[in-house]
Amino acid sequence: MSTAQHKIGSGFGAHSTADDVLAGIDLSGRLAIVTGGYSGLGLETTRSLTRAGARVVVPARRPRTAAEALAGLDGVEVDELDLADLDSVRGFADRFLASGRTVDLFLGNAGVMACPETRVGPGWEAQFATNHLGHFALVNRLWPAIEPGGARVVSVSSRGHHFSGMRWDDVHWRRGYDKWQAYGQAKTANVLFAVHLDRLARDRGVRAFALHPGGIMTPLQRHLPRAEMVERGWIDEDGNVIGQAGFKTPEQGAATQVWAATSPQLAGLGGLYLEDCEVAEPAAGDDVRSGVRDWATDPEQAARLWELSATLTGVDAFPAAG
Repeated sequence: MSTAQHKIGSGFGAHSTADDVLAGIDLSGRLAIVTGGYSGLGLETTRSLTRAGARVVVPARRPRTAAEALAGLDGVEVDELDLADLDSVRGFADRFLASGRTVDLFLGNAGVMACPETRVGPGWEAQFATNHLGHFALVNRLWPAIEPGGARVVSVSSRGHHFSGMRWDDVHWRRGYDKWQAYGQAKTANVLFAVHLDRLARDRGVRAFALHPGGIMTPLQRHLPRAEMVERGWIDEDGNVIGQAGFKTPEQGAATQVWAATSPQLAGLGGLYLEDCEVAEPAAGDDVRSGVRDWATDPEQAARLWELSATLTGVDAFPAAG
């Protein structure tokens, strides 16, 4: 099967920062929505977008905490959103649409990783529900504001998608639970979402991308016991990050999603998985260090996931085409 998953020679790389990829780009007059844009990579993303002139709306599960983290940044507003609660998703979308504004950049940055087995909503597995279904519902509900802006929609996935494709016979892990494979399925879903959204929306001027930001020590690791991170070689016994573990700084980690949202180098492209500010190559063999798995870019699986997600969430901006 032919694929557009090949490097384009961006000139950037793993050490590039969000400010590096935004050099010379003026975002004045443009509006971005960054879910979780007040912590970790999201905070760095918000900072860099505002420095380039964008106005940024940050939907947050903890709006008071978000307001404190973002204090002093010009051009930022905070609203309430819990991605695991579809009523909350609808509430945020309704409030935003009532403002009459359009969206130029949407970055689905918020997420959870390797959490203990948790059920939300009607018994959905929390990682799939939060990382994928919440963002799916949000983008579809915001579609009346996304389409007129010809927005770029960025779905923050992870190299973790290598851990698991879609478990079509048990997407909510009702027959046993593995936190890392559940994370892998959710991150695969993030890629498949971008693949199918791009197919549906590109003729309307909206393009979508998914990406791996890199390994970064952020609050995303909050569910991992220290002993597990020591065993993985991420930190030492005292909790210090081990240099040779290959972690990026938050500024470097935010770069690929900012590049995805703003770079003119990606004009005319979409439905692609990115890493290190480049289009990723197809994964080779059993190597989980880079590349994208074919199960995450398969258009048939992407269409199947879209249909399932629309059924589960009760929302679909493309009912005739999905």
